[in-house]
Amino acid sequence: MFFLSFLLLLVPLLSSASRHSTSRMHKVHARSLDTSTITGKWDSIDVGQYSLLNNLWNEQSAAWGYQTSQLTSLNGSTIAWTTTYTWNGGYEVKSFANIQLNTGINQQLSELYSIPTVWQWSMSTNGAVSADVAYDMFTSYTPGGSSVNEIMIWLTNINSGPISKSYDAEGNAVPSVTDIDLEGYTWNLYSGFNGVNQVYSFLPTSTSAIESFNGDVYPFISYLIDDNSLDSSQYLTTVQAGTEILYGSGTFTTSTYSAAIN
Repeated sequence: MFFLSFLLLLVPLLSSASRHSTSRMHKVHARSLDTSTITGKWDSIDVGQYSLLNNLWNEQSAAWGYQTSQLTSLNGSTIAWTTTYTWNGGYEVKSFANIQLNTGINQQLSELYSIPTVWQWSMSTNGAVSADVAYDMFTSYTPGGSSVNEIMIWLTNINSGPISKSYDAEGNAVPSVTDIDLEGYTWNLYSGFNGVNQVYSFLPTSTSAIESFNGDVYPFISYLIDDNSLDSSQYLTTVQAGTEILYGSGTFTTSTYSAAIN
């Protein structure tokens, strides 16, 4: 009799344990990589420390077009994705498909010492294209506050150009500083105001695309601090990496990407 009572008491516990085990298994399954294609203006997918953002922030300036993005792999902190686009009409940026880093942000610049990153990418195009591939970072006076400065590090410039405070007779941006040696490459620095932020853009002096970058992007921030362009008391609020498209058709593929804030 005692044994039967013990079994009756044990059944609910086993049943409960079974439900909890099923729940845990379901949660593990839910954390698997979402490889669905995103198409909407503000569509995004969160995975690990990153978010994939389709970011068609200025699609209204196109006569016609679309863009889709999709995660393809995640291995530890290394992620891969692809973006396919077609934009017709106008010479303004239409979109910025990118991977956003969500961990380590909102720290004061004075507290940071490195932002190591690896990025391997390729761009296949169909006809004339205007685009760039770049890291894009923002700073603010408060954690999570409105941005005041934008720091871009271009790895390629495809028939495009940075914001600048001055342009030559042909309409080309004029750099404010030339021949800056950082992370194994030589860069020109352009500076200008976009109506919201002061924008600092580092462009390689070589016309060859940097399709494999393995380095640290904090030295670019440090350069601007030492140059008195940035206040080290500001906060780093955004770290993104992706492609800005002005017009044309193509596919942007990242096979390897990782970033961290230290």
